[in-house]
Amino acid sequence: MQVSWYVELAIRPGCLEAFAKLTEEMVAATRAENGVLSYQRFISDDRQTIYAHERYESSKAAADHLRKFAAVFGARYAGMVERKRFVVFGNPSDDLKALLDIYQVTYHRPFGPFPYWG
Repeated sequence: MQVSWYVELAIRPGCLEAFAKLTEEMVAATRAENGVLSYQRFISDDRQTIYAHERYESSKAAADHLRKFAAVFGARYAGMVERKRFVVFGNPSDDLKALLDIYQVTYHRPFGPFPYWG
């Protein structure tokens, strides 16, 4: 089952240009991963907040991504942004939840037994 998330990030003062370069690296690295369905970043009009939207074909793909992200980008990323909100959608596996829980996420399960798509 697919899993996705939305993350709201405050850019630390003076870090926007460096974060843009880091994002370029992250996009290139993530493009080579299996099971990534969507990997997008958006910025607020005042250029102070970044919104990340990511969608994975499975909990395994999402967990693989998080492990790679933490090992390769985690320290630099944490130095440039402050995580304000991290919202997870779907039914993540216990393995994925163990990785996500360190980020103080909130979980939202699918609503009803409807045949959703997309």
